[in-house]
Amino acid sequence: MIPYGKHYLDDDDISTVVGVLRRGPLTQGPMIEALEEAIAEYVGVKYAVAVSSGTAGLHLAALVAGVGAGDSLVTSPMTFVASANAALYVGANPVFSDIDQNTINMSAEKLKITLQNISNPRAVIPVHFAGLPCNMEEIKKAADDVGAVVIEDAAHALGSKYPRGQRVGCCAHSLMTVFSFHPVKAISAGEGGMITTNDESIYRELLRLRSHGINKLNDQFQLPEQAKESGLINPWYYEMQELGYNYRISDIQCGLALSQLKKLDKFISRRIELVKNYDKRFAQIENCEPIQQIGRDQVAHHIYALRINFDTIDISKGQLMSELRTRGVGSQVHYIPVPAQPYYRKLSFNPEDYPIALEYYRETLTIPLFYELTDEQQEHVITSLELLLK
Repeated sequence: MIPYGKHYLDDDDISTVVGVLRRGPLTQGPMIEALEEAIAEYVGVKYAVAVSSGTAGLHLAALVAGVGAGDSLVTSPMTFVASANAALYVGANPVFSDIDQNTINMSAEKLKITLQNISNPRAVIPVHFAGLPCNMEEIKKAADDVGAVVIEDAAHALGSKYPRGQRVGCCAHSLMTVFSFHPVKAISAGEGGMITTNDESIYRELLRLRSHGINKLNDQFQLPEQAKESGLINPWYYEMQELGYNYRISDIQCGLALSQLKKLDKFISRRIELVKNYDKRFAQIENCEPIQQIGRDQVAHHIYALRINFDTIDISKGQLMSELRTRGVGSQVHYIPVPAQPYYRKLSFNPEDYPIALEYYRETLTIPLFYELTDEQQEHVITSLELLLK
């Protein structure tokens, strides 16, 4: 079976993890800071904070941005549920703004309208779908007009570049950016995530909240009379200064991610090669069309989604996925629109209110794309689809 996505591990990755296991420490050790420094340097940002998952990163980002009860947080309806759940975690109201038909990213034009018609807009979380960067300059302008902060959901986009050549994660147009190290993402830590920012106060707050709200770096003690004895700081002393979380990542995971990061550009280069071949071949096949046919050389290409005209073929999406599976080809759907989920329907959301996202959901299928996908396997995927789409 050719999966839709797959992580890649080599002997260097394995030996790095084994080295951490043998030498330790396994958590709260030097590998975490090493990964943070490496990611910060790679994307061109001042600070990076590693966390247990991209979802944890979104939660902390919303919290540190001051989003709370009575506030509105706007995101895309075409994303994984974590982007919207970040609002619920902090007691805010999730709001969806429909996507652009060509980019599948949040439409800056629609966002402007959305922000003008909701109460207390506090944050915007644009999602770089499949790794294609959103129109961040226009999104930032729209957010600034209403006093909202921008938090980039870059779970798909480690290694992607904006049109001007900056890497996603540099926070040129946002307060924070959040990445994911889930196994099918650009690099894998098993699970894990990273928050980047150029704001030192945000950085310090993230460090505290990641680990139970306990003081970090040179935070001043709130109870100095307990902290010191004879003018010296007690070596065991620490303070929980606010309510935080256990969103720490382990040194084992960070060791793996560090090793993977060294290969990221190679991973992306191969994905670009595969994407361009898909584009070329599917342009010659009826009843289908690749999405996001822009900026191919500057995108990390987390997934490859194909728009299919199911009205003109005698097969449904479910049937097509089943037929592909019998031919050894895995596929997936990214994503069911968040407003269509039962939990969000109970909150009075209706997927019909986001027609572009709903149309995209009904028409598209994610097909295999990963570093180890061979030319022969890709040819099998293409010819299988060509036969079934007639």
